[in-house]
Amino acid sequence: MRLRDLIILTIGVVLLASFSGCAKRSSDIIRIGEYGPMTGTTADFGATTHRGIEMAINQVNASGGVLGRKIEVPLQDDRGDPAEARTAVTRLMELDGVVAVLGEVASSRSLAAGAVCQQKKIPMITPSSTNPQVTQGRDYVFRVCFTDDFQGAVCAKFAANSLNVRKAAILRDIKNDYSVGLADSFIGTFNKHGGAIVADESYSEGDKDFSSQLTAIKAKKPELIFVPGYYTEVALIARKARQLGITVPLLGGDGWDSSILVQNAGNALEGCYFSNHFSPMSKEVRVQQFVKEYRKIYNTNPNALAALGYDAAKIMVAAIQKTGSTEGVKIRDALAATRNFPGVTGNITIDANRNAVKPAVVIQIQGDQFVPVEYVTP
Repeated sequence: MRLRDLIILTIGVVLLASFSGCAKRSSDIIRIGEYGPMTGTTADFGATTHRGIEMAINQVNASGGVLGRKIEVPLQDDRGDPAEARTAVTRLMELDGVVAVLGEVASSRSLAAGAVCQQKKIPMITPSSTNPQVTQGRDYVFRVCFTDDFQGAVCAKFAANSLNVRKAAILRDIKNDYSVGLADSFIGTFNKHGGAIVADESYSEGDKDFSSQLTAIKAKKPELIFVPGYYTEVALIARKARQLGITVPLLGGDGWDSSILVQNAGNALEGCYFSNHFSPMSKEVRVQQFVKEYRKIYNTNPNALAALGYDAAKIMVAAIQKTGSTEGVKIRDALAATRNFPGVTGNITIDANRNAVKPAVVIQIQGDQFVPVEYVTP
């Protein structure tokens, strides 16, 4: 054999061995993709959700993985942009070969990326997108959080019955599906309970000045302002409201849940309220075990986004384990059959519309503490 032929043969053998090794390693791994806002105005949501997912997957891998294989979670940053969310899940599918997807935090981004997952028949669980449209008509898209129609009703009933409010104002993010849907749900239930909406003002995510909206609201003399937005703008709104002499309570949804909220708002939100999926102050044994382990790893208390990320990852793994397969249709069917899953955010049942049936908690801001004051079951 000539030297040239020997060299070519040797290279071929090496490459074949290399490819065989890669294939073997790949077969030992199940990839579940994650996408979210690791940068941008809601980056704290992305970071805490990722921690919850990371913690859940590490626990699964430490126990031997699933179907005898370890799990990897490639992560894509969508920068808080719906168009980028579509690109992010496409990359996860085409470049990383994921069998399922976890994300997003915000409803507008889950709506955008969910369309891709539905088209490609890759099961997706959003931990915390609450707009009802996220799962509508998409049998591959699920959620482990409650929906805005339930959350809005919880807030409205709390305002009317627990706070005895009869006149409320709305300040919503007009470009955010989550904020718009939550505001509409609040209005419908509040009106049914004898309340009146005296003002309905709007802003857009990223705005810094809310003077004109709050001045108009102040003139209507509401007893409460409902602000269904995200923590970044809510902190600015609260500070400006107090500067303008508005002293009534502010009430919001789960988009408030961030330690950055109080840092940025100071005492402007003292005594105010928001609805949420989870409280680390719960006395449930599994909640306290989760809080203890999370605090040990990350040196801070988990918020609802971390808890929902944890539950979403655990439910996805349970579905893969139950069906014994990584085929999209089989994972989807197993997710749809989820009943009374013991999550740290409550027992989770997936209904016919792929939404989670579960309780909510109303939180009051006391100093830097988020204190549960009322639990509401569906």
